[in-house]
Parts: sequence; structure tokens; C-alpha cells
Amino acid sequence: MSLEQEVELIRRIPIFAKIDIALLKLLCFSSERLTFQADQVVFGAGDPGDAAYVIIEGNVDVSVPTSSGPLVINSLGPNDILGEIAIFAEVPRTATVTAKTRVETLRISKDQFMGIVRQSPDAALELIRILAARLARTTARLSSAPVRKAT
Repeated sequence: MSLEQEVELIRRIPIFAKIDIALLKLLCFSSERLTFQADQVVFGAGDPGDAAYVIIEGNVDVSVPTSSGPLVINSLGPNDILGEIAIFAEVPRTATVTAKTRVETLRISKDQFMGIVRQSPDAALELIRILAARLARTTARLSSAPVRKAT
């Protein structure tokens, strides 16, 4: 995929939609393309939050550890962003992300991602919207999950 194609691809993602083309080219040029096979872990709960990932192709499950095993709290696909919570909260990864299919991603380092948010108020606002929506979905899923009684 050419640099121009990558720029057009990430411009479809709301957080990057209003960012200057020159900054997007720099972002794409300095990011890393990674491919994960089905059932491969992209990152695990507790891992350091060193990068965010943009899904170019494929689908992933996001799960959290519970006393009764992993609980899938979200499924994400093309144009979705992964791993941004650990970057902004400066905490270890809060969930495990596992490829459901072959997944192609663009890995954006923590410094690169933070630079974009600092330079673009529109990107920062979109990130807040994404995080709020994910929190609402996660809360709904966790509140409807079966509760195991302690023995």
C-alpha cells in the first residue's frame, strides 16, 4: 500500500479526519504495519501501553479477565482504534485484544499519538467521544454479565 493510500485510509477514521495532510503523511510514514493471524493476541491485559493500533482490515475481540474467565466486552473492525486507553491513562492495558480473523493494523507509537492529540483539538474531542462510547458499552455488557456466587 502506498503512503497516499495509507493517508486516505486513516482519514476515514473520525479521530484523524480533520488533521492536516502533512501531519497524516508523517504519521503514516513513521508508523508500523503489523499483521496478526486469527486467534493471535495483539496485546494482553496488563501489558504496557506503548502504542495505539488502527485496524485496517479484519476483526478483533476485546476481552477483560474475570474470575470466571475472559469476558468479551467488544468486537472491533476496520477503521477502529485499539489501545488508546492505556496511552492516555498511563496505565497497563485494561483488556486483551485477540484477532478473530487475519488482522492488518497500523501501529502508532504513544509519542506519535499524543502529538496528534496535542496538535489537533478536533482529534482530542473525537477521542473523548470514542472513549465515552466504549465506556458506556463496556458498562452495559458488564452489568448484564452473569454473576458467579462465591462458595
